[in-house]
Amino acid sequence: MSPRPDAMSRQRSTSGTPAAVVTGPAVPVGLIIAICLVAANLRTTLTGVGTLLPEIEHGSGLTASWGGLLSTLPLLTFAATSPLVARASHRWGSARLLVAALGVLAVGTVVRSLPSVSCLFAGTVILSAAIAFGNVLLPALIRRNVPARRIQSVSALYVTVIGLMAAMWSGVSAPLAHTVPGSWHTALAWGVAFTVAALVAWLPRMRGDTPQASTGGTHSPVPWRSRLAWQVTFFMGLQSLAFYTVVAWLPSILSDRGTSSTTAGWMLFCYQVVSLAAGSLLPVLTRGLHDQRRVAAGASVLVAGGFAVLAAAPELSVLACTLLGLGGGACLVLALTFQSQRAGSSGEAAALAGMAQSIGYLVAAAGPLLLGILHDATHSWTLPLTVLAALGIATVIAGHGAGQDRHIRLPSR
Repeated sequence: MSPRPDAMSRQRSTSGTPAAVVTGPAVPVGLIIAICLVAANLRTTLTGVGTLLPEIEHGSGLTASWGGLLSTLPLLTFAATSPLVARASHRWGSARLLVAALGVLAVGTVVRSLPSVSCLFAGTVILSAAIAFGNVLLPALIRRNVPARRIQSVSALYVTVIGLMAAMWSGVSAPLAHTVPGSWHTALAWGVAFTVAALVAWLPRMRGDTPQASTGGTHSPVPWRSRLAWQVTFFMGLQSLAFYTVVAWLPSILSDRGTSSTTAGWMLFCYQVVSLAAGSLLPVLTRGLHDQRRVAAGASVLVAGGFAVLAAAPELSVLACTLLGLGGGACLVLALTFQSQRAGSSGEAAALAGMAQSIGYLVAAAGPLLLGILHDATHSWTLPLTVLAALGIATVIAGHGAGQDRHIRLPSR
């Protein structure tokens, strides 16, 4: 690890540096729109599954364990695919690779919606692989194109878009499945419209995208020996475990306790709206705060508290969803921001993001599957939710380490 190279500039800014230096140059509006369109695709095709899972299980005959596997498949695919992105980006260019990923995402979304259980699982794997590329490429593209002082704000903006689209899709999926021909099959396919829009926005940006390999640039190795990189990785994994578990199982948890499927879907919408608000406000509340250890630890405590309330007092589900949303929204922004901020270049950001999202999503994959297995074994949600609350302690520790204001030390190859 090494001190942040902008530390001296921060010291100068506190002693009378002009405002333009403090705030940094503006980010082009076209770039922001393109980033947000990609962000609109990174959760939309996944979050609707949690709301529709009871209907999918009923219509296809899947058990709760198979339903858990369906929810876990994207995370396993993220873990398997993410390490490939940095090297592929070095060879072909980030923008070109992103365009290709968006094309694959459109294909996978259509395949998943076909009336076949095999297509349901195969399409999920295809679209999840494409999303994994987008997950890793966005922090690298932000690191390359956005001034350092703007990284957290832009990261928060695209996380806001992710949360907004995920919340909307969670809320409308069940009503949509009840009103359109094809039921849940059609409801799963509507996200392809956002994919096409993002593809159109990024096609012109391929022209100026020069692969590093063609210019003699070196490929940044994965920082396996960096303690800070592992802290970023585990924070990414544990907050993702909490998020995807809530998205996959919250409607089922509430439905088992007498809530209608539509109301349960709107409860998930409420959780994600709160998460969206927390993520949007985080850069404002932490402006000028470069050491974010306490913020990351505090947000993790809120998530643990939400699971504890849901386990011990299910009648307080609104409070539980509020705590989960407040903590989860802040944790997501921090986890994605750390992947850019803790790197010294776009190549290092891609390497760090690949590591954080590969190992991190492998950790996260245990969540939905474990909850399904524990529920089948105990016929109750109390033990699974208690386990999730206990994992909050590990998230606090990882977040406290990842929040320190330093760069990873990454030798070039």
